[in-house]
This record gives sequence, structure tokens and C-alpha cells, in this order.
Amino acid sequence: MFRVMDDQAIEKQIETVLDKVRPFLQREGGDIEYIGFKDGIVYVRMVGACQGCLYVDADISEGVEIILMEEVPGVIKVDASMDVPSDIMNAYLERKEKELKEKEASSSVAK
Repeated sequence: MFRVMDDQAIEKQIETVLDKVRPFLQREGGDIEYIGFKDGIVYVRMVGACQGCLYVDADISEGVEIILMEEVPGVIKVDASMDVPSDIMNAYLERKEKELKEKEASSSVAK
């Protein structure tokens, strides 16, 4: 029987896979940031040395995309173009704002 996974379970798997890939990118001074998932497309942002790198497209299509497609059911593409649907971008920005507030709150408690 075929079981459809919900987007939240898929996103958790995506982040787990990206955590496996991340050390290879960080070794070269770069990183990958998860933005969101919609309609089979994983939206990411390349940061650090990966941002603007000549090989970023190859790293995405020949590395990250293949691994995600093999390990996460429902993933059909990885997009690092920053042409992100507005609902995905809004959710990402809300997540980042929440993380920033939590970081500020924990640093003020630590003082």
C-alpha cells in the first residue's frame, strides 16, 4: 500500500539529509540553508563561499538534488535560484524571525 507523507515529515527528512551534506560544503567555506518545500521542489539558499561560486549549479544538480531525490520521497527538484513562492518565503522569514528572537532572549538571560 502506498503511503503519502505529509509535508512536515518530508521537511524533517529534507533537513536531515541537508545536515549530512552540510559538512562537505562547510569544508570549502560554504553552506546550504533550507528555505522550504512545495510541490516536490526543495528551495535552498547557498551561503558563504558557495554563494556566487562557479560550481554552485553543479553542486546542486549533481550532488544535493540527487541525494535528496534518492532519500526523500516526493522530492523532484532542488532550486537555489531564490525565485521562491511568496508563501514559502513568508514562512521562511517567520522562522528566521522566531529564531532571532529566541537567540536574543537566550543571550539576555545568560548575561
